[in-house]
Order: sequence, then C-alpha cells, then structure tokens
Amino acid sequence: MKEIRPPLPVKLFVGMLSPDPELFSVCSELLCRTYGPVDSESELFRWDNTDYYQDEMGANIVRKFIFFERIMDPGNLAAVKHFTIDMEKQFAVFRGGYLRRRINLDPGYVTEAKVVLATTKDFAHRLYIGDNLYGEVTLRYNTKERTFVPHEFTYPDFRTKAYIELFNSARESLRAALHDRTNY
Repeated sequence: MKEIRPPLPVKLFVGMLSPDPELFSVCSELLCRTYGPVDSESELFRWDNTDYYQDEMGANIVRKFIFFERIMDPGNLAAVKHFTIDMEKQFAVFRGGYLRRRINLDPGYVTEAKVVLATTKDFAHRLYIGDNLYGEVTLRYNTKERTFVPHEFTYPDFRTKAYIELFNSARESLRAALHDRTNY
C-alpha cells in the first residue's frame, strides 16, 4: 500500500486588478503583513482582454502580480482567497446603489507542474477546494517545451507571452526554495 505524503509547498501569488495602481502598493503591504515579504513582482499590464470589470471599477484597468518569498501549503489557498475577499471589501465604495470594488485580488499558487487560481465560481474545469471556493489549473508545465502552456479554458491574459514568462520565473524561484529546503 502506498504511503500518503503531504504535498510539496507552493509559491503564493496575488494578481491585482484596478484602475488605481496606487492601491497595489497599499494592498501589497497589507498582504505582506500576513504572508511575508514579496520576492518578485510584475510590471503593470494593461488589462483590456475583456470589459468584465468595467461597470464595477471603471476604465483603464491595469494588472500587477506579486509573488511571495515564503512557500506555503497548497491547502491554505481557500483561506488566502477569503482574506483577499475581505481586503477587497475594505476598499470598496458605494456607487450607483451598489457596493463596487476598487480592486480585485486573485490569489493563486505556482507548483513545478501548474499554476492554480482560486475562484468563487464553479465550472466544469474547476475543483472544490473547501470553504465555498474552487481552484482552477490555469497553466500546466510542458516538460518537453520547458514552459507553462494554457488550457482551452485559460483566460486570454494568462495566455500571453509576458504572463507565461512571469510564471516560468516564479517556477524557477519555487524550485530554488524547494532545493534550499531539502539541503539545510
């Protein structure tokens, strides 16, 4: 009989969307208080693949990713998502009779084999991860090509060369952290 082993730790990241990039540093600071220091972050990316958030947040939305130095248990992803949902509410404003987010925080993690996003929405390609949340394998690592590749359902922005390079870099950072962890 096979022995059940704990999962390897993963690299936590948070993707942030907002028309107000100043909120990125404020949220990064708050996230660091709970999840530790950031070891890398992306440039600002224009987010114009869809107008999905435009009614809620307005125009000129940009995205930034932050990646955390500490590796974590992947079983903590649902708790991280709840934490980010609470943060979104802290910065929300009432406008037009509705509570509207000024920032969208999307946590996920990177493993050697995949990039996983947490979401509140169920769908055929998503798995329940507990606490009324789901996980989606957005990118998978292709060992032959030595890069992350999208699935048919992967969001358009996650298919871009810039995002894939970013997650390939995060994968290498994770590999180094896992190597250091086993050689202390």
